[in-house]
Amino acid sequence: MKAPRGAAAARVIAAARSWIGTPYHDQASVKDVGCDCLGLARGVWREVVGPEPTRIPPYTRDWGETGAVEVLATGALAWMVPLPLELLRPGAMLLFRMRDGAIAKHCGILTTDDTFVHAYDRIGVVEEPMTESWRRRIAFAFVYPIRPRAKTKR
Repeated sequence: MKAPRGAAAARVIAAARSWIGTPYHDQASVKDVGCDCLGLARGVWREVVGPEPTRIPPYTRDWGETGAVEVLATGALAWMVPLPLELLRPGAMLLFRMRDGAIAKHCGILTTDDTFVHAYDRIGVVEEPMTESWRRRIAFAFVYPIRPRAKTKR
């Protein structure tokens, strides 16, 4: 199976790494000021793809503790390119299940085969090893779409 094309991995990785050190802040997406994991993914989108295609509604810290709807995966599927887990590669955005049986509610960006960048509560944006514990939690993967070309005047 051939991996789907997406935005250049090097651009995605550089954008993700540029957020390292940003403090953690729920529902925020401002580099060097504050973000949560979704805010990091949104910020990378803005840097790599362009303006966000939709407004993210307010959410609570426990938004994914109940229910069976894969909110993050459904939202990502509307705008991103799904990537089969067996074809994971650097530059992919990963969605993680933080507990068995729960929906995926944490995201990060794979930077090498063995590291990823994510925003973690009380820590902020960090790059850390993709340990076996994290690897087991991966539920979905996506690649950022290729930036649409700007229309040229004739």
